[in-house]
Amino acid sequence: MPVTTEQIHAGQAVYTPKMLAVYDVLVLGLSNRWIWKCPTPRLLAHYDRHVSGNHLDVGVGTGYFLDRCRFPTATPRIALMDLNRDALQFAGRRVARYRPETYARNVLETIDFDSAKFDSLGVNYLLHCLPGDMATKARAFDFLSRLMNPGAIVFGSTLLQDGVTRGFAAQRLMAFYNSKGIFSNTQDDLDTLTRELEKRFDAVSVETVGCAALFSARVRDSGA
Repeated sequence: MPVTTEQIHAGQAVYTPKMLAVYDVLVLGLSNRWIWKCPTPRLLAHYDRHVSGNHLDVGVGTGYFLDRCRFPTATPRIALMDLNRDALQFAGRRVARYRPETYARNVLETIDFDSAKFDSLGVNYLLHCLPGDMATKARAFDFLSRLMNPGAIVFGSTLLQDGVTRGFAAQRLMAFYNSKGIFSNTQDDLDTLTRELEKRFDAVSVETVGCAALFSARVRDSGA
């Protein structure tokens, strides 16, 4: 079934200013460690390993990782992209010292963009909020790849239903989030994620930590 506009907006609508104010405590502090079993320091290390000095972050959340990660330069170029303007403003304030570019865009359609391309792309906890099955969500990589330089690093993480270890609490919380439209990952599995990445990128690496899959890959020279 085609993805509707309502479904696209549902996954990001929860990120109101009030929710963003408590997100770091609830999600990064509690859920990651005790429910998803993927501690936030592990995700931060993933950023440290792959982020460049010319970076695009998509699905920006609160800007926590951009605020805390180690860039390879003191003056990185950072761009924030999200459909949710509250998240863009929240994250933008947090990393204001870097003078970030901000773009309100829907990554499941052609992205209007005419600036210089990027050397790294972070998509942390984005895919499980996008509607549709994994093949539908992966179309975002087709649109985002056009914003990346050849050889650029694509990295991120997503919470899966199958191919990962999910305890009882994780199963219940995922079911609740899916019922509210906050998550849309009932069909997301490790094999399909890996396959969709390998269709599009080179040097694909996927590692599971608790319920999360942490991935990285390189944009092909063709930009495809």
